[in-house]
Amino acid sequence: MPVLHTPALTSGRRPLTALLTAALLLGAAVGAGSTTAATAATGTGTGTAAAATATANATAAHADEPGWTAEPAAGGAGPARPYFYLSGPAGTVLEDRLALTNSSDRERTVTLRGADAYNTADGALAVRPAEPPAAEGRSGTARGAGSWISFGTATTVKIPPRTRAVVPFTVTVPPASPPGDHPAAVIAAEDGREAGVRVHLRVAGPTLAALTVEDVCVRGKGARAVVAYTLVNRGNVALVPELALRAEGLFGEVPGRTARALPVELLPGQRVSLTEPWPGAPVLDDVDLTLTVTAPGAAPATAGASAWFVPWGVAARTGAGLLGLGAVALAALLLVRKRRARGGGPAHEEPVPAGKRAPEHELTGASR
Repeated sequence: MPVLHTPALTSGRRPLTALLTAALLLGAAVGAGSTTAATAATGTGTGTAAAATATANATAAHADEPGWTAEPAAGGAGPARPYFYLSGPAGTVLEDRLALTNSSDRERTVTLRGADAYNTADGALAVRPAEPPAAEGRSGTARGAGSWISFGTATTVKIPPRTRAVVPFTVTVPPASPPGDHPAAVIAAEDGREAGVRVHLRVAGPTLAALTVEDVCVRGKGARAVVAYTLVNRGNVALVPELALRAEGLFGEVPGRTARALPVELLPGQRVSLTEPWPGAPVLDDVDLTLTVTAPGAAPATAGASAWFVPWGVAARTGAGLLGLGAVALAALLLVRKRRARGGGPAHEEPVPAGKRAPEHELTGASR
């Protein structure tokens, strides 16, 4: 594919300080629920991505070294795009363009590739590292949408000083691809430094939004208490979930947490382990927790757990006091028994002859 070089603009340049992970997070909250912004061309099996609307706080993905940037090429006079959004049926070839801007005074040599995107264990977004050519396809890891991205012969691009290079690429969706979201990224690298641009790719067909919450437990106590849990995306679209916490104690309802959006975009098939602060945790109570997680289009998911809250410092001091009191009582009882054993029992009375016994009077109530 031909690479178009144009002089780079020298005014209004933005600082280039975002790291790869920050670049991947751009547009995360809006990507899952976006409507289709690009359609496949009919009759040829090739589609062209249209420009997606950027959010107010979105910025382009930058390399972690000042001097060059990587971002979606602008679509005409429209606003800058924070990520790529492509959509089409299985078997389609989609097209878009990546803009590489060299604002430095020396030539840059940038290598381009596609990569699969995934959630780390704590919910952050990341991309798969590049595999050596000899190891491709032999790692045992299923290859996703990152392998569908191709730059043709332009995988290595030389960018003259103060020049912008526009590099076209294609996304070839396999005919048997399941419908739903297939997260990926375009990665630009130079001298070990990388910049990533998200690719929100949706294969046409039925979509399912479904999630579950599992492994709920409480860690810590008091104001430092947190609720740990695991979220699993069991559907085929990315989700931005909301979480609410309800707690019921022995004496009624305990302050929980109202519903709030989680700072996580949960990709299809991914599992993440999270914690939720619970500053309203009681000091002394037996509590039943109910965690409810919702997401647009998905049925609410709930899970529960029980937790004892005991102020162990107070309990230890109280227990020590009761133990001491019991020890004093036991010592007093043993002392009394010992004294009785030394003094002997009460003297036995001599038997009284039968004839000298006092007469027994019948109580009749009559006066005498």
